[in-house]
Amino acid sequence: MNMAQAVDVVRESLVLMLLLSAPILGAALVLGLAISLFQAVTQIQEQTLSFVPKIVGMAVVAIVVTPWVAQELIEFSRRMFSGG
Repeated sequence: MNMAQAVDVVRESLVLMLLLSAPILGAALVLGLAISLFQAVTQIQEQTLSFVPKIVGMAVVAIVVTPWVAQELIEFSRRMFSGG
């Protein structure tokens, strides 16, 4: 494996990592904005109000996207081990 191939493998790995983490991070972003808006409107400044729903929402999204994540990881592993 030469330097160009190694750089391509690292680049592809990083892109895949970003792609697989995007749904969970997006859910955290949307939930965080919604909860912050709710807290600003109602003036409720409770720490658990912002933390618990985000964790639950991220867990639900992680469970929902697990088959897709597994499929992408299996495909990536096949490409890496087959050399293509």
